[in-house]
Amino acid sequence: MIKKALFIVSLTAIVLSACGGNAPAETAAPTETPTLTAAPPATPTTAPVVTVAAVEPPTASPTATIPVPTNSPDCTNSASFVADATVPDNSPVTAGTTFTKAWTVKNTGTCIWGPGYALVHYSDENMGAPAKVPLSVTYPGQTVDISVALAAPSALGSHRGNFVIKNPAGLIMKIDADSRLWVLITVTDAVASGGTAIPVTGTGNPTSAPAVGTGSGTSSGSGFASVTCAYTTDPAKVADAINAINAYRAQSGVTAYPTNAQLTQAAQAHANDMACNSLFFHNGSDGSTPQSRVAASGYVASSVSENVYGSYPPLSGQGVVTWWQNDKTDTRHNLNLISTKFTEIGVGYAFFNNFGYYVVVFAAP
Repeated sequence: MIKKALFIVSLTAIVLSACGGNAPAETAAPTETPTLTAAPPATPTTAPVVTVAAVEPPTASPTATIPVPTNSPDCTNSASFVADATVPDNSPVTAGTTFTKAWTVKNTGTCIWGPGYALVHYSDENMGAPAKVPLSVTYPGQTVDISVALAAPSALGSHRGNFVIKNPAGLIMKIDADSRLWVLITVTDAVASGGTAIPVTGTGNPTSAPAVGTGSGTSSGSGFASVTCAYTTDPAKVADAINAINAYRAQSGVTAYPTNAQLTQAAQAHANDMACNSLFFHNGSDGSTPQSRVAASGYVASSVSENVYGSYPPLSGQGVVTWWQNDKTDTRHNLNLISTKFTEIGVGYAFFNNFGYYVVVFAAP
């Protein structure tokens, strides 16, 4: 493991890297034989930079933004609710955790939907929703899954949020006899005191907070590493990252990534390990890999990839996605964001000693 050295720079962000230098650097861990990234210089002379890694290089080139077809001035906008793609009404959700709500909606009008159309919060609880979620290109008669990453409130009981679709002119679209798409959940468990500080005892499964994994957490190299520092989590940052990823995918003409609870466990476990052990690579302090952590979560994957990021001060969820999106040193990080090879993701975030660590696990069953 690599221990970080903190430098005090006036009002300037400091980012960690395995390579040193002034530009962010990344490492790639191949699916079958992950490799360790070289340690930073023994005597740091420059501001460390971020390590971001992609486990499995996608073979396709980045997907270009698909232009939205031009609609005729007299086209009509209407929609029909088809089904709750995820989180049906009154689903139990643990307080303080992030989840993805998705609705399957059919375009019943004559206008073609695109990124100019957006899902926006309308009434009742916001649950950490972004200002808007752009829609993927959807032709009349087609259906689309519209997803938004949310954070469950801390108060127990029933919670509801209402959302609507707005066209490029900002007008609310009619959906069946109504205009609302809603999320209705039942919060079942309280978060730890204060909702953030969660000391881990080494089991990999804090008793007073959402579990970070189903493995034993022992240093076997095949599960989740044992960590002991008082790291903190931030569901709002995770939701922000998920929304930023899916907004970028919508702009690129690909469907949103749904989140998977098991992949989220694997991502959060590695984020905790990175925070407590000053790591900036795929390999955990116990020698675990993205593949072994995903397997330990119980998810059976045919393909796995992972992006990681650590910095001081921490970036927002949107900020870290923008960094990956614009990274020119290794375009695989951007490719993961808009890949059609992977079908779902898990996102984890941990904060400790002024550093924030993000992990995104991409996988397909």
